[in-house]
Amino acid sequence: MKSPLSRFAPSLQRDNAIAAGRPMLGVSGLGRASFRHARQRGAALLAAMLTVVLVATLASAALWQQWRDVEIETAERNRVQANWLLLGALDWSRVVLQEDSRANRSNPVDHLGEPWAVPLKEARLSTFLAAKNNVSQVDDGLADMQDAFLSGEIVDLQSRLNLRNLLSGADSSVKEENLKPFLRLFERLGLPGSSVMQIATALQQAMRGKSQTAALMPRTVGQLGWLGVDPRIIARIEPHVSLLPERTMVNLNTASAEVIWASTEDLDWARANQLVQLRDASPFKSLNAAAAAIGLTGVFNSAMHSVTTSYFEARGRLRLGDNVLSQRSLIQRKDMNVTTLWQEHADWGMPAVARP
Repeated sequence: MKSPLSRFAPSLQRDNAIAAGRPMLGVSGLGRASFRHARQRGAALLAAMLTVVLVATLASAALWQQWRDVEIETAERNRVQANWLLLGALDWSRVVLQEDSRANRSNPVDHLGEPWAVPLKEARLSTFLAAKNNVSQVDDGLADMQDAFLSGEIVDLQSRLNLRNLLSGADSSVKEENLKPFLRLFERLGLPGSSVMQIATALQQAMRGKSQTAALMPRTVGQLGWLGVDPRIIARIEPHVSLLPERTMVNLNTASAEVIWASTEDLDWARANQLVQLRDASPFKSLNAAAAAIGLTGVFNSAMHSVTTSYFEARGRLRLGDNVLSQRSLIQRKDMNVTTLWQEHADWGMPAVARP
């Protein structure tokens, strides 16, 4: 028969063993198993956490790549659409010039009171589509262009002194009479006259250059820097000079007082300003009419002056959000034929490049 105290035997044995410093084999084995089980559970939890982190990283990378592809595709689509819209606007400027030529066929005169000379202030692109019969379909096709704004202008390049006039003949020679108008202009602008000869010599070398090391012939005044012209001088003369494919005359109906004074040797500064005021009120139909308006005769000659224009620059600018696309074209008009000689466009944040 078991003693009533027998149920306390294991506990007493354990206490005695601990007191005597002897290990309890059964109890130690259970502790090691419990520790091993806890360690396995920790490793499994750590592996699960690493798996979650890895999956989340891969998923976020894939999502970022997808977002990047969508953004690139959207930007490229907007760029292409904007480019086509600008091309359409510049083609429209050719139509305006052609209609102007048709309207003035009997008495060809170009002045700043004509429709082509009115600049287009920035306006929402949708306003140009409002007159269409099927506006909703157009809007659907240009869903990404809702906040697009268009502006532009047509500039008379014969309202300026043409740097091409510095050179004469097939050999591109520089003659003294070619320099005089530019020397007067530089004097009026407070620039050194030596810069005129520098520009003339540089243009002459570019025109004659046939070697691979020869400088390229610039297309615009802004590109005179290719020839080593000081950028500060370029910025100062750019509103008053142009660079055209051939020698041209100055249009008295559109030129500034500075250009008219510089291109006319026997004209004083006061009469140049008077001429500008008179022509703004009533454009001149001939050189004789312009001379008579300021009380002079024979002061203007057909080799240097005119009242018509053959070369224009069409400028367009499309703003879409923070992105701006600008483009300009050199347009030549001969009678009813209006031709684009070259186009130059500045892409989204990119420097301007010219193309034929």
